Amino acid sequence: MTGGASTPGPPPADPARAGAHARALQATLAASRAELVGALARRAGGDLFVAEDALGDALSAALQRWPLEGVPDRPAAWLFAVAVRRIADGRRDAARADDARAARVGSGTPIDDDMVRDARLDFGSDDDTLRLVFACCHPALSPEARVALTLNAVQGLDASAIAAAFLVDVGAMQRRITRAKQKIRDAGIEFAVPSGLERDARMLDVLKVVELVFNEGYAAARGARLDAPDLAGSALDTARSLARIAPDEPEVLGLLALILFSHARRAARTGRDGSIVLLADQDRAQWDRALIAEGSRALARAVSLGGDGRYVLRAALSAEHARASTAAETRWDRIVALYDRLLAQEPSGVVALNRAVAVGEASGPEAMLGALDAIARDRDRMAAARSHYFHAARADALTRLGRAGDARRALVAAIAAAHNGAERAELSRRLDALRDQ
Repeated sequence: MTGGASTPGPPPADPARAGAHARALQATLAASRAELVGALARRAGGDLFVAEDALGDALSAALQRWPLEGVPDRPAAWLFAVAVRRIADGRRDAARADDARAARVGSGTPIDDDMVRDARLDFGSDDDTLRLVFACCHPALSPEARVALTLNAVQGLDASAIAAAFLVDVGAMQRRITRAKQKIRDAGIEFAVPSGLERDARMLDVLKVVELVFNEGYAAARGARLDAPDLAGSALDTARSLARIAPDEPEVLGLLALILFSHARRAARTGRDGSIVLLADQDRAQWDRALIAEGSRALARAVSLGGDGRYVLRAALSAEHARASTAAETRWDRIVALYDRLLAQEPSGVVALNRAVAVGEASGPEAMLGALDAIARDRDRMAAARSHYFHAARADALTRLGRAGDARRALVAAIAAAHNGAERAELSRRLDALRDQ
């Protein structure tokens, strides 16, 4: 909040009570932040700067007043009412060129039940969260800007946290977020949920952003750690929000199920020293069965709605692993069949590579090597053939065929192509194990 004329402040609150009310405020923000920002941005004409500043002022007012007055019955609506008044005050102040009025809300404007009730009439709809997500993932923004803005505006991560997760400069990340907000404001990007075919197309853009965030959190492209749990958790929160506000969208449910199945394995994916534990070697007792059950429900609903898109199919693939109580019980024939269906929709090198690995489990290393060689010969899939996953898969097939020398060469290529420290360490361990063969 900006300062104005000096006004006597309220008496200091008891520190213990202040701490309890700060925790209540934090819980309110965690549950309602995206909805608040979306609703305020709508009231501010699509200006995220104004919306977030107004919310910041409301949070400051709450920290001052809740310890003295108690937590309101509707804390999110209270914050919204204060922030809306702040937006209105700011507009009047701009018109009058009088900044002194900007401090009024935090220092003494009464927030009564009528004000909160009136605010509730314009707040409390999940549509505002969806409007915010669609705006942050607008096709006018670059893919990198969509990811950064979604994490910042929807999930509340600051630039330093996002920069750390993606291992980029904090200043550069802050500029990326600022430019994205400016573009939304200056281009007049509407805070609205599109309808019909446009909604379907735009929803795919939204899901791709959430998927990108989760993938980076689940298997970081760079850095020493295999994953970034906070980033993966943010993607899961966003996917849950989307499923809550779009409960009849099969692909939304499919992405949620996919993330839940994957996130359920997080604790078992690394050893105590941070080393990678491959899927076949994971202690399945460490898998989170509550997340798996939630994912199964989301997938079942998606299928009941006729879902057969890429996210539903990928969730079904992950479900096959979740259903197997041991690695030996995995139904690889079903997995290959699901990859065949997915490849028809998404003929990418990544899908083909994953299918090749599944073929190796279902039909043996010779079949796997043939599928990998087919990828390497396909011009449209050459990028996948240059990845460390491709070379690692090839090394696995060659090792199983007893071709240790060729396997070592494939592992050297995999290590050279890998950027994540934990993955390089695992590949190096496999190479060391082959040196005497």
